[in-house]
Amino acid sequence: MKRRNFIKRASLTGLGLAVAPSIISCETETEKDKKAIATVTPVFPIVVATWNFKNATKAAWEVLEKGGASIDAIEAGCRVEEADLKNTTVGNGGSPDRDGNVTLDACIMNKDGGYGAVVCMENIAHPISVARKVMEETPHVLLAGKGAEQFAVEQGFKRENLLTEASKKAWLKWKEKSEYKPIINIENHDTIGMLAIDKNGDISGGCTTSGMAYKMAGRVGDSAIIGSGLFIDNSVGGATATGMGEEVLKTVGSFLIVELMRQGRTPQEACEEGVRRIVESNPNYTNFQVGYVALNKQGEYGCYCVHGGFGISKYQEGKQTYIKSNSYIKKA
Repeated sequence: MKRRNFIKRASLTGLGLAVAPSIISCETETEKDKKAIATVTPVFPIVVATWNFKNATKAAWEVLEKGGASIDAIEAGCRVEEADLKNTTVGNGGSPDRDGNVTLDACIMNKDGGYGAVVCMENIAHPISVARKVMEETPHVLLAGKGAEQFAVEQGFKRENLLTEASKKAWLKWKEKSEYKPIINIENHDTIGMLAIDKNGDISGGCTTSGMAYKMAGRVGDSAIIGSGLFIDNSVGGATATGMGEEVLKTVGSFLIVELMRQGRTPQEACEEGVRRIVESNPNYTNFQVGYVALNKQGEYGCYCVHGGFGISKYQEGKQTYIKSNSYIKKA
């Protein structure tokens, strides 16, 4: 019994040391920034997002800086990328499926555990806003296809053609061979996932995408699915994913990461374990990318990915920072 109690006390001590504010495997562009992240206690508010979506995190920060709620910041930030015609992985201008149709998936979660989502929605440029309407205005949590589109129109959203000339041209070029092969870190399978904590310490999250370029009609990835592309628990934190959605779905990655943080893991440790679960379950992991970002209730954050090339945008204390993620597959 004495030996068992000693081991228990030692484990708790180690756990306490593990949750010190730091990013173990995320590295900033400069060593100075890296050192600062490892030593400065996080301050609310804060917003983090997958990839180098600086305009999106800036828009979210502007809401938070004025004292706005985290859910409002999430919607504002995600809408920026949905409206960016140059971003062929999100919203208007997204790459179509094999039949030339742009279909969008998105979900949003608030501090109270509310969840709303749309999948396979066409002709509506801002699925993140429609997802919020699903959460707040219906008894449901997920609407699909024509039903989602009809609901959006009833809520005042306008139908519009989302297939830009640039995306159409790329699709017609692809049809010459019709070869489907996702390319790591190339914009045919990426997403914006965003997490934010407001001045009150409440966390919300959102995730929006046009999915894999030239996917089969009807394909749905992880982005709009609770627990996979996004999960929020206001008592613990949140996590979101990007990359090969099928692999995130099979491991319920974002839920896993939040639960690991509940058990005492840092956001960084939790993201690393999330990636490790994917790698261990799929021997073909060298052929696809998955990246995670997590944010806990204390404002500590972390990120990790299968391959290098993934990074996150952060806005905190009025400063924008791009953080490169370390990866499971190390460079030779």
